[in-house]
Amino acid sequence: MRAHRWWIALGLCLILAAAGGLWWTMMRRGPDPVASASPEASPSALPEASPSAPPLEASPSALPAPTSSPARPAQPRPPVGTSAKKGVSTWNFSENNTALKEVGASWYYNWSAAPASGVTGVEFVPMIWGAGSVTTSNLNRAKASGKVLLGFNEPDFASQSNLSVTQALDLWPQLQATGLRLGSPAVATGGATAGGWLDRFLTGARERGLRVDFITLHWYGSDFSTAAVNHLASYVRAVHDRYQLPIWVTEYALIKFGSGGSTYPSAAQQVAFVNGSTAMLSGLSYVERYAWFALPTPDEGGEGTGLFRKGVGLTAAGTAYRAAS
Repeated sequence: MRAHRWWIALGLCLILAAAGGLWWTMMRRGPDPVASASPEASPSALPEASPSAPPLEASPSALPAPTSSPARPAQPRPPVGTSAKKGVSTWNFSENNTALKEVGASWYYNWSAAPASGVTGVEFVPMIWGAGSVTTSNLNRAKASGKVLLGFNEPDFASQSNLSVTQALDLWPQLQATGLRLGSPAVATGGATAGGWLDRFLTGARERGLRVDFITLHWYGSDFSTAAVNHLASYVRAVHDRYQLPIWVTEYALIKFGSGGSTYPSAAQQVAFVNGSTAMLSGLSYVERYAWFALPTPDEGGEGTGLFRKGVGLTAAGTAYRAAS
C-alpha cells in the first residue's frame, strides 16, 4: 500500500516537471507574431512588391507637383530675304539703321538728296523732290550719295511737288547733268493713261531729246481683299506695255484714303498683301525694284502701313516683308 502511494507521488512529480518545461519554452519564444500583429502592419495590408514599380517614397503621387511649366523657347524670326529688288521708303527716325537691316532692305530712299543719319550697309537712292530741290548743292549731294537719281515726287498732286509738265521738262536737264541713272517723276495716279501727266512728260522728253532711264510709280490699293495683288500687277503691266521701260514701284501699300481720314486693312490682310505683292513684283522681269511705304510706323500711334515700330521692332507686316525674297 505504501509502495502504491509512492508511485502515485512519483507520477505527479513527472507531470509537474513537464508542464514547467513547456511554460519556460513558450516564455523564451515571445508572443506569436501573427496573433499579435495589428491589421495595418499585416502582410496582406501592404502593397504587393513589383519588380518594375518604383519604391514607395519615389512614387509620382508622393512627389511634389512642379510649381511652373518649363519656359517655351522663343520663336525664331524668319530668315532675311535676299532680293536685290526689295527696298523701303523712310523718313528720319532714330532706329533707321536697325530697322532697315531687320526688314532686309537692299536699298532705301527718304525723298531727299542726302542719306538718313546713321545708316550703313544699305544702298541709298537720292531724290530731287520738287522745283525747290533743284539746287547746285542738292544735285552735288545726290551725285556724292548714290548712283541712281529719282525724279520729282507726285508732280500731279497739288499737295506734293505740284509741277506742270512744262516746268518739269524745263528743270529736267539739270537732273540729267548729274550723269546718274535717272528715274521719271513718280505720278500719284494714271501712269498708263493716254494724255495723263506722265504720258505728256515722256512725250515731251522724247521731243526734247531728254533722257529717262526707267519709270517710277506709286500705287495704293483701297480693296483689301485678295484681289489687291492682281490690281497692282495690272497697273504695273499697263505702264510697262505703254512705255516699254523698266519699272520701279517706289511707294505702295494698302490704304483707303477718304475725307474723314485714312482706313487701313487688318494686320492679317496687310500680311497677305505683303506676301502676294512681293512675290509678284519679284517675279516680273521688267520690275527692277520696289519700295514699301513705309519703314516706320506713325509717331502718333497705330501701325498704319509701317514695318517697324520704334522701341518695339517688326510689325506683322514687317515680319512678312523681312522674309520676302
